[in-house]
Amino acid sequence: MLETFLNWFGDAQQWLFESAIQPLLFHVGAASVIADAYNGTGWLLAGILQIVIMLLLIAPLQRWRPAEAVSPTPERKRAIRADVIYTLIHRLGVFRVAVFFAIEPLWNALFGWLAVHGVDGWHLDQAIAPWWPGVTDTALVGFLAYLIVFDLIDYWLHRGQHHFDAWWALHALHHSQRHMTMWTDNRNHLLDDLVRDLILALVARAIGVAPEQFMALVVVGRMLESLSHANVRLSFGRVGQRLLVGPKFHRVHHGIGIGHESGGQGTLGGHNFAVLFPVWDMLFGTARFDVPTGPTGIRDQLPEHGGRDYGEGFWAQQRLGLLRLFGRA
Repeated sequence: MLETFLNWFGDAQQWLFESAIQPLLFHVGAASVIADAYNGTGWLLAGILQIVIMLLLIAPLQRWRPAEAVSPTPERKRAIRADVIYTLIHRLGVFRVAVFFAIEPLWNALFGWLAVHGVDGWHLDQAIAPWWPGVTDTALVGFLAYLIVFDLIDYWLHRGQHHFDAWWALHALHHSQRHMTMWTDNRNHLLDDLVRDLILALVARAIGVAPEQFMALVVVGRMLESLSHANVRLSFGRVGQRLLVGPKFHRVHHGIGIGHESGGQGTLGGHNFAVLFPVWDMLFGTARFDVPTGPTGIRDQLPEHGGRDYGEGFWAQQRLGLLRLFGRA
């Protein structure tokens, strides 16, 4: 099943590249980056598919059962418009391609040096293959194994974002959205995303994730995160909410006074850090299933707690994030 989808996706990527991207590169005299542009075409196609799914499936859910009453005020429209910009930058591959050109040569040099010194790559899917005798779709089993590993790492990265003051100064941008929607997932400071992506890319290389597998892992994760951030009054039930992160579980994480604080005292901490699988919160004591969803945001945004400004537009939010990092805002 997974191999069938990847084959279909590869054919679509080839068609898009040959019919649109490659002629454009030749036209502007950029034939030297054709190989890298082909990879970028994959991210572009994956992003288009994600946005289409969001508009066709998640958006109707938001209109059907909104968790937060929708008021079409200018302030709300500006807040969501900024999130849409973040989504387009990330889902259409703009940010990832920029990271690829900046960082990939470093990873190639590092792993090339390790190979020369006798440190070969390790493949997690091959290592666990003997555990599943008789399973025909080994690609799917390997994919699920990689997904679990990445989600565990993501859990601890998320804990770090809420534990260290400097990291929280950047990550706070994500939590400053008072009107969460399916677009909010990518509302992050670019430096925050860079740190996270560097770590995940390094892990992917270290455990033998193939490029097409890595893309599939990112796409699956991002789609589920779009749902978990959606303005939807939806619970997966007593059992389901303990198996997969949903809108109700994650909205608690974004709730003022509990999602990113300990004891409601303004100190960093929080609950419900899991990105995909709540089992990590359950194992490490950070899960909260008993809290009703309430307003989202950060306590210091409230007028009675200082009314801190996190910025309305993309550039203002990025600038203020850097100023917070250096203690200037």
